[in-house]
Amino acid sequence: MKPFLASLAALAIALPLSAARADAPDPIGDLVGQVAAKVQPFLDTFGLKATLYHLGGHGIHGHDSLGCKVVPMRTAAVDGIDVKRHSLLFIKETVGLPMPDGRLHDGYWFASDVGGGIHRGRIDLFTGEGRSSMAPLQHLNLATLTVARVGEFSGCPTS
Repeated sequence: MKPFLASLAALAIALPLSAARADAPDPIGDLVGQVAAKVQPFLDTFGLKATLYHLGGHGIHGHDSLGCKVVPMRTAAVDGIDVKRHSLLFIKETVGLPMPDGRLHDGYWFASDVGGGIHRGRIDLFTGEGRSSMAPLQHLNLATLTVARVGEFSGCPTS
């Protein structure tokens, strides 16, 4: 998928340069440019090793480092250096996983927490209350996940 998206971005750059006249309409170039702008955030993906955490674990409280209530299957704890707090993240491997309310996960997480045990190349995913909340994500524990920073958020994350 990444090579395909990179090709679209390259096409968006190349097409306007090949246009015969700058004032001539270029609907194909415009379309490719619009698609490339939408997929650009997904071109910059990186791998982070995941660890799961839940309420009731060692020293885990109901609020993140921003002072917001942690949200099951949405709150992510990051190192604050490579991935900054207030980053909206897309984690490909979580798409389609069951959410606590029965919906399927769309892959979006809020980097609203940091922790002393989270070092570069790692991410902690909050699963909910109690050890049993980790079951839907257990296969991702200690796996390297495909993460893309797709934006920023302000305030407190919601479900």
